[in-house]
Amino acid sequence: MIDSNPNNMKDYIQLLQISLLTAVFLKKMRLIFVRHGEPDYANDCLTANGEIQAKATATRLEKENIKKIYSSPMGRAVATAVYTAKDHDLDINKLDFMHEIDWGDKDSDSQEKIPFDGHPWSLGYKLLTENPEYIGSNNWSSHPYFQKNRCSNYFEPISKGIDELLSEYGLKRENGFYRCVEKNDDTIALFAHGGSGAVLFSHILNMQFPAVLTMLPYGVCSVSVIAFDGEAGDMVIPRFEIFNDMKHLEKVKLEKMNFGK
Repeated sequence: MIDSNPNNMKDYIQLLQISLLTAVFLKKMRLIFVRHGEPDYANDCLTANGEIQAKATATRLEKENIKKIYSSPMGRAVATAVYTAKDHDLDINKLDFMHEIDWGDKDSDSQEKIPFDGHPWSLGYKLLTENPEYIGSNNWSSHPYFQKNRCSNYFEPISKGIDELLSEYGLKRENGFYRCVEKNDDTIALFAHGGSGAVLFSHILNMQFPAVLTMLPYGVCSVSVIAFDGEAGDMVIPRFEIFNDMKHLEKVKLEKMNFGK
């Protein structure tokens, strides 16, 4: 029980502040995730405004000690990463598994069509609001909205790919989280998409995919940071340091939040 004495409370608050500052500045492995800028989906590139957003994002990240930059192979993600890569004098390493996900009926001839043309964000909301038994359940993938949806083809390759990447930084997947097998304090940046990023967050944080889709949407050129705190031998539970940071875009025109292919 916390002592209500003002002097003791003051000491407690100061101790808490010191503890929080220590946690913030403790060396740790960090994954910076950036969604691509405003897209021209038809041509898989950035709009003129998207280019401005990408430049603003590079300025936002210029003081980060980024050791390596990764990107989806798709044009709009690479075009967003280019400015940050140039500022840090780094190459862009393309990760095929972070390609944006596709969605729609697996069986195009089926008479029972998935609602919303299989759009995962719409279906995640519909599943959780109309079927309370799926809230917090791991059985969401067995529901036809996802089981019969092409988006489900991407879960395994993205999950496997991100685990292989994190293993290069001393983190081994174990019991839904990670074992720190070798201490590492590198910061890496990954530029990708709304869909493949949602799968990544779902897997790394061990969160239900429909919940991530509905509760954690993020905008174009948003910056999210996942920290992996732990010494060699420790179990590590990843946590968000920052999510959906878009302050660097305050002077840039923003598109209405939208998730397309």
